[in-house]
Order: sequence, then structure tokens, then C-alpha cells
Amino acid sequence: MAILTELVVYPIKSCAGLSVPQATLARSGLVAEGVHDREWMLVTREGQFLTQREFPRMALVTPRVEHEFLVAEAPGMPPLRLPLAHDAHAPTLPVQIWDHSVAAADCGDAAAAWFANALQAACRLVRFRPEVQRPTSTKWTGGTPAETRFADGYPFLLIGQASLDDLNAKLRAAGRAPLPMNRFRPNLVVDGIDAFEEDFVEAFTADGLSLRPVKPCARCPIPAIDQATGIPGPDPMDILQTYRANPRMEGAVCIGQNCIVQDGAGAVLRVGQELDASIAF
Repeated sequence: MAILTELVVYPIKSCAGLSVPQATLARSGLVAEGVHDREWMLVTREGQFLTQREFPRMALVTPRVEHEFLVAEAPGMPPLRLPLAHDAHAPTLPVQIWDHSVAAADCGDAAAAWFANALQAACRLVRFRPEVQRPTSTKWTGGTPAETRFADGYPFLLIGQASLDDLNAKLRAAGRAPLPMNRFRPNLVVDGIDAFEEDFVEAFTADGLSLRPVKPCARCPIPAIDQATGIPGPDPMDILQTYRANPRMEGAVCIGQNCIVQDGAGAVLRVGQELDASIAF
């Protein structure tokens, strides 16, 4: 039996997460406190998406929900208040995220100036339009359709606590500091299963809901970035490479599982909830 120990929504792609006690399981990602996971995103003036890979300082942008606003904060800057209500008249900006082109809502010049100051680089803030659908690749889902917003590829990332504990034991053995879970930016953290057992789970189920792991998460350099300072440090990739290179992913280093909703869209997940983890045979 797996225990859900953390739920995290990332309102603005690649910025800090919002840890919540409960969240709604939507087909396109978690929803909590009126915001959807990866609902906003920073892009270049040409519409190309930006992440901590290029701008580690994005980790220092922290979101919170205050009444009818998403409030973004960054060191040395006044808060930026973004209305939660969608503006149907917002201008459209075509944006590119990996292989997908999406018609997004531009959040205006004031938001663009605030984030340009925070990142020290020209950029614009866009929001995913509620009427738009961004389908995920069915290559890894066995043909099952799924969708996401501005997440890289799939609507949920799940990691077992024991998997991080296993990595940290290896880091300590090498004389290095352990890493917190936020380096890997999961939406769901589960305890009560063995290290990397999530790799072999057919589905996590409870009370009519079913969350299905579909694709191992290939890791990029972001786990090397201290999420509290925005400063890159020692990269755990060298340790992970020794035992987490996945032949199914052409040798990419993987930790965590991308998931989709198989059943139970609209259900509420709560920290402390038990999930049955059925192993795929």
C-alpha cells in the first residue's frame, strides 16, 4: 500500500511549487486553490518556452494564492498579482513547447516587465486558455488519449520517497550532501513502496480513481539547481548514471514516472491518502 505524502502544484512552469494538502485530479494535471498545474509559462518574445535549464533564477519565483489572485514573489521585488479569472479578451500569443505549438493568452506588459526584471532577461508571461487542449503522445500510453497544459510531456510526475532515499544513501557514501525532493519537481510523492517500485506499478488506485504510470521520467540538469537559492551545484547525474540509465529510454537517466488519469477525473486526492499500488506482471 502506498501513502500519498505530498501534493505539489506548479502554477508557473519551472518556477517554485505550491505544496497543498489536497488537489483535484483533472485529466490535464492537478488543480488546487483555483489554479492548475503549469497553467502559466514564461516564453521568449518569439514564444519559445523558458525553464530553469536556461534561467535557474526561476526557482526563486514563488507562487501563492490570495483571494482572487495568484501572487508571484521574488527576492527584492514587489509582489505581482495575476487575476485567477480568465480574460477572454487577452491577446493570443502562439507559443512553442517542445514539438507543440499552442495558442496561449498573453498576460500583458506589466507581467512581462516584472518577470524580465526577475530573470534579468526579456520574456513574456502566457496563460493556457481553458478551451484549448494539448494532447500528449500516445506512444507510451498504449493508445490511451491524455492531455496536459504546459508540462513537458504528461500531466503528472510521481516519485516514491524510497527512490530519493536510495539516491541520497549513495550520495552520502560518496561524501556528498543529500538532496531534497523538490530538486526533482514531482506532483505526487508516495511512501510505503520500495525504491523505484513505481517503475513497475500498473496503476495507483483508490475509491474509483486510477492513476497510471506510462513513461519513465528522463532527467535534465534541473536536479543540480538548489531550489532555495537558484544556484546550480553538484549534479547527481554522475551517481544516477551508474544505476539509473534506462535502455527503454535510449540510455537516458530516469527517476520518477510520468502518469495519466485512467479513471476518476474530478476525484480529490489528499495528503495521507492510501493508494493501492498494483504491480504490472
